[in-house]
Amino acid sequence: MLRTLAARRRLLFVGGKGGVGKTAVASALALDQARAGRRVLLVSTDPAHNLGHLWGRDVGDRRTLLGQAGPGRLAGVEIDPDRATAEHLDAVRTTMRRYLPEHLTGEIDRHLERARDAPGTHESALLDRVAETVETSLAEGADDLVVVDTAPSGHTARLMGLPETMSVWTETLLRRQSRSRRFGAALRGLDEAAEPPDRVSRDEELHRILTRRRDRFARLRETLLDEATTAFVVVLVAERVPVLETLELHAQLERTGVHVGALVVNRRSPADAGGLLAERHRAEERHLTHLHEAVTDLPVVQLPLLARDVLGEDGVARLAAHLP
Repeated sequence: MLRTLAARRRLLFVGGKGGVGKTAVASALALDQARAGRRVLLVSTDPAHNLGHLWGRDVGDRRTLLGQAGPGRLAGVEIDPDRATAEHLDAVRTTMRRYLPEHLTGEIDRHLERARDAPGTHESALLDRVAETVETSLAEGADDLVVVDTAPSGHTARLMGLPETMSVWTETLLRRQSRSRRFGAALRGLDEAAEPPDRVSRDEELHRILTRRRDRFARLRETLLDEATTAFVVVLVAERVPVLETLELHAQLERTGVHVGALVVNRRSPADAGGLLAERHRAEERHLTHLHEAVTDLPVVQLPLLARDVLGEDGVARLAAHLP
């Protein structure tokens, strides 16, 4: 079931509460699809990256080969939010310096340094990188599938809703800038010296930047809402708090219009491996009953508790062998 879900998609998000095994499940899905012959990119957006730890190798902000199997291959990327923010602000700085007087350079730098830690800056920069990755990987054909290992639930819910928010915000800026341009054009009609050429070129450049940004967010939003292209897999463990958080995340994703393809109960205790684990299994069953009653229209997949940690390609392959 999970294999079919992944095989029919080009973009797969894996999320859930922290500590439930999102990275392991995302890696298992990615490796399974790579071994089926697809070119897969596994992307981590979690600031506390675990890909490198799980795979036992350095995985940074640029593509790293994790596995090769015939025509298929698996590459990994850990998006560095600090680097993404720095690149984002550097681009803004370059644009501002091009059109503002030189004596304002210091003020620009101070403003952008304050903006570095302002609410929303990291999320906006991260969204830019996600949009860029999706475009490069899918629209330009570099990969057959992108699997995104996301940050814990609250951060992920905000990220999934951000393309719509940023599109609306950018569209508002474009409307205001368009009114300003029309006003400037009216002034030029009255007085050719009313608005200097450098002001005109600055306005045109700003319009191009805003239009490009709006279109990028719109394309990402369209991709996220396309059920034939994108699905979200929520990972949890059979405990009270993860179940409640899963239900909340599911509701948030539904409100944003993102298709949830499956719920994955990870590290399910066996019922026949001694009294302690049997009792644990019964307690988990009660939490899963609540989950099934609350979400009746989604498949719930259970992955077993493994005897060994999921580490390296062999460990990921052992978990992938249990994917239905």
